[in-house]
Amino acid sequence: MNTKDLIDNIPILDSIIEYNKNNPVPFHMPGHKLGKGFEIDEFKAIGKFDVTEIPGTDNLHFPEEAILEAQNLAAKAFGAEKTFFLVNGSTCGIHAAIMSVCSEGDKLIISRDCHKAAIGGLMLAKAVPVYVRPKIDYEFKIPLGCDIDAMIAAMDNNLDAAGIFITRPTYYGICCDIRRLVSEAHKRGMAVIVDEAHGAHFRFYSGLPICAMDAGADLCIQSTHKTLPAFTQTALLHVKGDLIDRERLAFYLRLLQTSSPSYLFLCSIDYARYVMENSGKEKLMELKNKVRDFEEEFRDNEYYIIQKKPDNGYEKDFTRLVINTTGLGITGYQVEKILRQDFNIQVEMSDFYNIVCILTISDNDSDYKKLSGALKKIGEKYSKKESLSDIIIDEHYINQENVFISEYIKSETLPLKMAEGRICADIITPYPPGIPYICPGEIIMAETIELLYNIVNAGGRVNGLLPDGQIKVLRAAGE
Repeated sequence: MNTKDLIDNIPILDSIIEYNKNNPVPFHMPGHKLGKGFEIDEFKAIGKFDVTEIPGTDNLHFPEEAILEAQNLAAKAFGAEKTFFLVNGSTCGIHAAIMSVCSEGDKLIISRDCHKAAIGGLMLAKAVPVYVRPKIDYEFKIPLGCDIDAMIAAMDNNLDAAGIFITRPTYYGICCDIRRLVSEAHKRGMAVIVDEAHGAHFRFYSGLPICAMDAGADLCIQSTHKTLPAFTQTALLHVKGDLIDRERLAFYLRLLQTSSPSYLFLCSIDYARYVMENSGKEKLMELKNKVRDFEEEFRDNEYYIIQKKPDNGYEKDFTRLVINTTGLGITGYQVEKILRQDFNIQVEMSDFYNIVCILTISDNDSDYKKLSGALKKIGEKYSKKESLSDIIIDEHYINQENVFISEYIKSETLPLKMAEGRICADIITPYPPGIPYICPGEIIMAETIELLYNIVNAGGRVNGLLPDGQIKVLRAAGE
């Protein structure tokens, strides 16, 4: 791949290079003036590509040139009819998607294993969630994702719902049968929104689960930075079919996204599309072979790697390496800490029983060798310990019949241990994966309090809890 070919197939990058080649005198933003204001060489080089909306570089919110061409190329590559580039992450896309489908008071049927961004979208739209509890894998203590039968039942019980929302794949790489779900939703005239933030790579190799667009979803949000070679905070919002008002969607994106989008971000989205379109299949095939070899190393070991789940109708994304650590007698949180402190390896996330590694086409053989060696050494050290006992059964995805609060509310703070029975005033979620354990308006239950204490004491992080162990609750009547 030579530079000329690369530039010709990445419209946004091409427009920036074209602007720079004549050494313009920039009396415009940003203030570093094409890198001249940076004293660090690395920043100077980056600064050349950090431009703004000027003739030739186009405008994200009203694209006519390079950005429009790049978005059209992305739509074709990812199987959409129209694609929007996002520089505020998948969160922004989820918010806009929900607001484009739901008006105030509309119902949205949503699997309760959603990311906190979906709760934020419901709040912004002032929509009413109809929660559906996901299926749970009690062996690994993880959510498997959307329960198709339960979602269909919820549709039949709420035929006035504006649409449905699912998260697929899960943070653990598990994928539900999306074809069936889309078909059933469309029979009832309901739009389907899919948070596919962790599945931007799906369409580029047949050995992966089907992507939401190919399955007929109406809206799909993908994070390019999670599984593709793109900068953090970049994402895509895809549209297909006639159930979505595209002008309304574009309007909300203009409201929610910055009016000064980063061209570094836009370039990296365009670049990621180029790489995947031209060599993604080959590189993903190579990655699958590496994963297979890695899994083979641990076939007869204390670790247990989550693979396919064909017995229950779910698929597994092979690029999401989920390793169960219960056979070591230590938690996933502990294994994550040991890997970082003793081996300089940082995993994506951990929970009580597992560690999760995101594998992409950017990893190399040396990376896998280091991870394999480190896990084996940890296994040798802890293999004689008793198996980890059940700290919890993952039952926190509970359908609460409480009022969903769709705006900021005045609150007071209480120690978590004293908050049982009070109404939560914030989103409380372990992060990652960002799945809320308690949403605004929900009653704080004793078992949830115990679970949160277990997470914190085990070394996990919980967003929404204050540093001193306090939690925000609705003010008592009369206060």
